[in-house]
Amino acid sequence: MRKLIAAINMTLDGYCDHTAVDPDEEIHRYYAGLLDEAGLLLYGRTTYQLMQYWQTLLSNPSGEPSMDAFARAIDRVPKLVFSRTLKETGWASATLATAPLTETVQSLRQQPGKNLYVGSPGLIVQLTGADLIDEYQICLHPVLAGGGLPLFRDLGGHRNLTLVRTRTFGSGAVLLVYQPGQPLTDSGKNTEP
Repeated sequence: MRKLIAAINMTLDGYCDHTAVDPDEEIHRYYAGLLDEAGLLLYGRTTYQLMQYWQTLLSNPSGEPSMDAFARAIDRVPKLVFSRTLKETGWASATLATAPLTETVQSLRQQPGKNLYVGSPGLIVQLTGADLIDEYQICLHPVLAGGGLPLFRDLGGHRNLTLVRTRTFGSGAVLLVYQPGQPLTDSGKNTEP
């Protein structure tokens, strides 16, 4: 079974605003490597339209090797976009979803292949609510946005996560990797040893 991994950038004050953070060369290299491990990227319309920026670097490279490599990497990976308003994707490696999110993800997880990645806050919340996410990779940037979209807004319930690894980047950003944890007991303590 393929894993579903939520991967997203977040500001120190808890907002998911891709325009508020400025990933450096090291972070671009990390995410380009992550994309090499991806079988499919899942996006909602808003995040997908932000990610279309990388298409422009394919025909007009930035000259920054890590950004251009990331653009090539994201172009190679198939993308599935969940939208009620888009009629076409405008990207050869992207298609529009035709079935509901949780039904689609449950089916995709059963298929052979590389892992699935989700990078849209709204989809992450829905898939967390359906207990379908196997791993969260949150890159916490040393930026205070002062406002924006909180990642787990309207989650609708308590979830415990277990920290499985971290990585600190030279920029001060910290990658936090979590897996769904054990539920709390009545005493409020985690049931894991």
